[in-house]
Amino acid sequence: MGSITSPDESLPLVDQIASINHPKSHSKDVHVLSLAFLLVFSAYGAVQNLESTVNDEGDLGTISLGILYVSFMIFSFFASLTVRKLGSKNALLLGTTGYWLFTAANLKPNWYTMVPASVYMGFCASIIWVGQGTYLTSTARSHARDCNLHEGTVIGNFNGEFWGIYATHQVIGNLLALFLLKDGNKGDTSGATMLFFVFLCILTFGCILMCFLHKRDGTLEEQPKESSISCSGFVLSVAKSVIKPLFDIRILLIIPLFAYSGLQQAFVWAEFTKKIVKPALGESGIGGSMAVYGAADAICSLVAGRFTSSVSSVTWIIVGGSSAHAIVLLWILLKYSTTSGVLGMVYPLLMAAALGIGDGVLMTQINALLGMLFKHDLEGAFAQLKVWQSLSIAVIFFLTPYISLHMMAAIMLTALCISLAAFFILTLKVINGSSSNLSAA
Repeated sequence: MGSITSPDESLPLVDQIASINHPKSHSKDVHVLSLAFLLVFSAYGAVQNLESTVNDEGDLGTISLGILYVSFMIFSFFASLTVRKLGSKNALLLGTTGYWLFTAANLKPNWYTMVPASVYMGFCASIIWVGQGTYLTSTARSHARDCNLHEGTVIGNFNGEFWGIYATHQVIGNLLALFLLKDGNKGDTSGATMLFFVFLCILTFGCILMCFLHKRDGTLEEQPKESSISCSGFVLSVAKSVIKPLFDIRILLIIPLFAYSGLQQAFVWAEFTKKIVKPALGESGIGGSMAVYGAADAICSLVAGRFTSSVSSVTWIIVGGSSAHAIVLLWILLKYSTTSGVLGMVYPLLMAAALGIGDGVLMTQINALLGMLFKHDLEGAFAQLKVWQSLSIAVIFFLTPYISLHMMAAIMLTALCISLAAFFILTLKVINGSSSNLSAA
């Protein structure tokens, strides 16, 4: 854990260390981080879900999201080094500004406001998520060390709490949007303006809450080397942070799972709501289905985190969550069609719950797994996760107008099978004690 001493040098050093290392401070930081992300993404998640309908003229909303995730992917290559330089807390604080500005741009949406805001938010998203993964894992390790607890169990529990609370943003944000736009007319200017203003207020509270976190660093031993760096050294450091992890066989084996985790999220946002929920429940039913998705996601994240203790436990939990996705994808491929009546309303909600279960498992377990396997390069590992997630999300946003629902389901099922096969190989290597020989130098 990095140095977090107060600027007030008159305070006794022993008292500072005692207050910082107290186990309650670690748990408190997890609570604060989780609630801050809940506020930020309750606002942003609903904004993202509404983009394609509120800003539909010239496909401004959809194109803005595509630009956002391309920017996210590009800046993720630099995120590891940026988070090391800033520190994980500062990265989290700076990252929230992008979400605030993107939401503010929706108050006056046009190409001159949305495109720059999307590019900047891509940068902010890259550092806030690398910072989140680094910060949460560092906090879990400190807590495990100070309380003499099993590190893997604490990492699993902390990730379960974070992702469980975070996932409820889908419930809160979408129900808020449903209430403020209850007439179902998402194109109404005054209603949309009021909604985005409310979201800005929520985001502001989330940004303020982030200030109460203690400072932590994920890879303290590497920071002195990067305290002063020339232009050529910066380029070299960026190249190293991007290329070096790719020489680690563990990263190569888990990249398909990274990509699938992004694919399944984009599938829900771009395909499921548009081609399954909307025809069955109407446009006004999207908020309700996403609330069901978020509730299932939150519950599953909390439960999965409690059962996480090692790589082998992560494997079995991921298999269970992936099975829920496989059932939905096979259902779409083999049998599903829009029907009328009660079943026509129930089927999309059941699918939403199953997709939420799978997402809760994947996000909780992937983050816990990275914390267990990549102790010496947390920022680099989480940066790779966001590179591949954002790449797959951007691809789906740009491809969705040109491929059918069945084709998308087939692509998803194939990607799921490949990612699980590669993950099984990784698990066998780690369990057999090969991980030490697979680590990057």
